Amino acid sequence: MTPDQWPTAFTGRIARRLRDSRKAAGLTMAEVAQGCADRGLPEFTEHSMKNLESGRKTSITVAEVVVLADVLGVPPVTLLFPLGSSATVEALPGREVSTWDAVAWFTGETPLAEPAPEGSARDILDLFRQHGDLVAAAMSSHALARERRRSASTTLDRARRATLLQRAEGYEEHAFEDCQELRTFRGRMRDRDLAPPSLPDELAFVDQPETPTPSEDSE
Repeated sequence: MTPDQWPTAFTGRIARRLRDSRKAAGLTMAEVAQGCADRGLPEFTEHSMKNLESGRKTSITVAEVVVLADVLGVPPVTLLFPLGSSATVEALPGREVSTWDAVAWFTGETPLAEPAPEGSARDILDLFRQHGDLVAAAMSSHALARERRRSASTTLDRARRATLLQRAEGYEEHAFEDCQELRTFRGRMRDRDLAPPSLPDELAFVDQPETPTPSEDSE
């Protein structure tokens, strides 16, 4: 494929993915157009969809890709690269790579030999991914601790209650450590003038100021 052919071919690949996704979702072109209008993109009409799927429309904007992905209920990146249906893809003019490598490149997940330079775009992506991992860990341990405490409070067997309470305390300790790590990490993000994502309601307390202990007050 020559470089001047690549943009049209790229749009054609997106169009095929859109058509397949639309049919999988059981939507008509008119319904897709209405979905775009409902999301603030009324200029993408049923006629636009017909022209795109037929190949008469040879370009598509980023805004259109994002809105169409939401209408069809698919991640935008899956419209750009044929993951699962093609082993390789021409990600850039003259650059054929595995489809998964193309997706990883697009989302910034390509493995690095060493940490990205601080402040670089990749460094920011990695920070927010690490934050997501910490949130998931804190959510999991917090839920487990709460469930173990609930189980202990509902049993009528004293011996079993004592055992369950002991286990609950262990889970609560893990949850506390996970939440403390998350709090510290969010603090480091703010120190770098980065705005951490909002926390789930269950973890909202992580951003609340720590209450000093009596011993700390007396110092």
